[in-house]
Amino acid sequence: MEKDLLELQTLIDVHFEQRKKEEEELIGLKERIERRRAERAEQQRVRAEKERHRHTRIAEERQRKEDEEAKKRAEDEAKKKKVLSNMGANFGGFLAKAEQKRGKRLTGREIKRKTLSERHSPLGIENLREDGLRQRAQEMWNWIYQLESEKFDLLDQMKRQKYEVKKGHGKGKVGGRWK
Repeated sequence: MEKDLLELQTLIDVHFEQRKKEEEELIGLKERIERRRAERAEQQRVRAEKERHRHTRIAEERQRKEDEEAKKRAEDEAKKKKVLSNMGANFGGFLAKAEQKRGKRLTGREIKRKTLSERHSPLGIENLREDGLRQRAQEMWNWIYQLESEKFDLLDQMKRQKYEVKKGHGKGKVGGRWK
């Protein structure tokens, strides 16, 4: 009977130790689940914030473009009205048109700025992963490579043209004969 009691006691001890281990595992799993939930909630919050920023940026860009278009339309309308009002006085209208044309000339710096603003496009890399960033970088590198090769070709063509002009200089018809 004592032997059975000892055996029963060891079984009870083993059972409680097993139960304690299982409870610790359960607590660890619950903590991991809670951490994952918190991480997911944080990721969703960050993603939602990025999306909200993107939407506001898009809305601001759209508003800016609309404002620019409205301003341009207003300027065009003002120019049309000015031209129509100046058409009555022939010579005065001619002078005003000449003045407008002279005022529209752009400096080299302004031309560069205008060209760069037309060519410049946003990168659009906010939501790209590593492979997307690599692909975008490769596209940009290819574009730069193409521009550099075109630049080289144009410079080479310009050198050849200068050489041709210098080479041809001095030759001409003198007294009915070619030199």
